[in-house]
Amino acid sequence: MATPLSPHEVDLFEAARGRLEAIAYRLLGSAGDAEDAVQDTFLRWQAADRARIESPEAWLTRVLTNICLNQLSSARARRETYVGQWLPEPVLAGDRMLGPAETAEQRESVSMAMLTLMERLPAKERAVYVLREAFGYPHAEIARILDVSEANCQQIHRRARQHLATGRVRARTDAAAAGKIVEEFLAAALSGDTEPLVKLLTEDAVSVADGGGRVPARGTPIVGALRIARFLRGLFAPNAARRALVEAMAGGRTALHAAVVNGDPAVVVVAGERVVGVISLDVAADGVAALHIQVNPAKLERITRQWAASERGEPLVHDW
Repeated sequence: MATPLSPHEVDLFEAARGRLEAIAYRLLGSAGDAEDAVQDTFLRWQAADRARIESPEAWLTRVLTNICLNQLSSARARRETYVGQWLPEPVLAGDRMLGPAETAEQRESVSMAMLTLMERLPAKERAVYVLREAFGYPHAEIARILDVSEANCQQIHRRARQHLATGRVRARTDAAAAGKIVEEFLAAALSGDTEPLVKLLTEDAVSVADGGGRVPARGTPIVGALRIARFLRGLFAPNAARRALVEAMAGGRTALHAAVVNGDPAVVVVAGERVVGVISLDVAADGVAALHIQVNPAKLERITRQWAASERGEPLVHDW
């Protein structure tokens, strides 16, 4: 029978919590599921024979990773019946779920574009990629975590990199840079004309929206600058019908803010103190390459709590 946790053992776990959450978020694409996985890890830590654990950090990482691998299997089954397009849960800059962001690989691994791409990977490929690229674990340690050979781990890593190769280097986006990008985007979207939007978008840009069946959202991606520009022109059109629809969905008047979400510039749509939508802009050297539009209320709960506790400036648009 396990002994009760000592204060030192509690401190050991709490010191690891932020890293565990960041790993789980990258593996699952959901902050809520990541929190659950970390809580399950704590319960197993509590029940373990801790006197026999030589390296708590390695043990906790192994347990968490395997919990996440099991969750991925059930999550994929659920997503087969998901209504519309599935997108990751957006997280505001400063949230510890985002984890380290010193290198280009670390920033890329938590972007909305990469989290969406990683959904296509087999579970072990995703785990190897995350542990290696975002957290710098050596192949030997990842191999022990996943119970595979080191050579197999290296092979899995190569496959994952090939599957996820984008040819892009993600720049660090601070609040000032994000504000300028979002301001330019909103000016184009509110102009009532498609041409300014087409100029901002790459020719092969993609727009994906996730309403989860709870909020109206386009069920298929929109591909191409002109098609996206026409969609955005309708979405942002200043007319009574559009305003009535937005107010009905949001429960009141909304304001548009600029923010950094998952390392990307983003439009945050706020009604009162509640975030009701996030439009993340995936910016490439030649323009906005993708829009990830999250309006599923279930995936906006954490960012709403973050928003309420954050220091944000005046909205770019007060009454949308």
